[in-house]
Amino acid sequence: MLLHLRITSPADRTEAVRTLLADDPGTAHLALLPGCSVSPPGDVFLVDVARESADGVISALRELGIDRDGGIAIESVDAAVSRPAQEAEDRAPGDGADAVVWEQVVRTTDADSSLSVAYVAFLTIATLLAAVAIVNDSAVLVIGAMVLGPEFAPIAALAVAVVHGRRSIARRAVIALVVGFAVAIAVTTAVAVLGRALGWYGPELLDAARPATGFITQPDRWSLVVAVLAGIAGVLSLTSAKSGALVGVFISVTTVPAAGDIALSLALGGGRELGEAAAQLGINLVGILVAALATLALQKAVWRRVPRTVPHRLADTAA
Repeated sequence: MLLHLRITSPADRTEAVRTLLADDPGTAHLALLPGCSVSPPGDVFLVDVARESADGVISALRELGIDRDGGIAIESVDAAVSRPAQEAEDRAPGDGADAVVWEQVVRTTDADSSLSVAYVAFLTIATLLAAVAIVNDSAVLVIGAMVLGPEFAPIAALAVAVVHGRRSIARRAVIALVVGFAVAIAVTTAVAVLGRALGWYGPELLDAARPATGFITQPDRWSLVVAVLAGIAGVLSLTSAKSGALVGVFISVTTVPAAGDIALSLALGGGRELGEAAAQLGINLVGILVAALATLALQKAVWRRVPRTVPHRLADTAA
C-alpha cells in the first residue's frame, strides 16, 4: 500500500528534503526535478512512500516548513509493480492497512464536511425520501435514505478536529450539521404540509401501525449501542486503507429517518412522535460522535508507539 507524494521544496531546503526521503526505508522511486516549480518557486520531488511511513515523512516535511513555504500533495497508488516498492513496504514498520496518515484524514474529512449546495441537497433529498418511507412504511426506502444521507462526514470531521485541535474545522463541521439538518427538516416539513393539504394523508398517519418503520420513533438502549458501533466502524473505515465498510455505517444509523419523522410530526401536529424522533436523532448523533472521538484518540495513542522511520535529526538539518 503506497502513497505518492509530490513535494514542492524551496531551494534552500532541497538538500534536507532529499536526505530525508533518501534515508527513509519506507520510500521508493525518488525523483528530483530541480527548478520545476514556478509558484511557489523551488524544486519538485516525486516519491512513493509506504503507507506505514507516510505519516512520519509528512510530519518531518512539516517540521522543515515545506507545508508553509512549498507544498505537499498526497495521492493513493492503486498498484505498483516494482521490487523497490515491495521492499519499501517490507521495511516500513507496522501494517499498511492499519496505518493512519493523519494529515490525509484531516484534509479529507474537512473537504467532505463543508456546507456546500451538494451536501445540503443530498441531505434534503435523503430526508424527503425518509419521510416518504414512513408514509408508505417501506423499509427499502428507509435504507435508501440512510445510504444517501451525507451526515456522517461532518460528524467525523468534528471528531477529527477535536482530537487534533483544529478549531476552524470543528466550527465548519458544526455549521454543516446544524444548518444541513435545519434546511432538510424545513423543506421536508413544507412538502409534508403540501401533501396533507392535497389529502394524501392526515394526522392519523402518526398513530397507524408501521411494522417496517416504527423503530424510528422507538429509541432505546440498542439505539445507543448501534450508534456507538457505527461510529467506531465509520472512523476505522476513514482512517484505514479499507473504506468499503462506510456504506454499512450509513445503513446502520437512523439519523436521516429520524429527521424525516421530525418533519412529518411538525406537519401533522404529532407532539409525542416529534419528541421520540428528536430523541432518536440526538442519541444517534451523540453516540456516533463519542465513539468516533474515543476511537480516534485510541488510534492516535497506539500509532505513536509505532517506531518512526524518519529520524528527527533529519528535520534539524534545515536549520
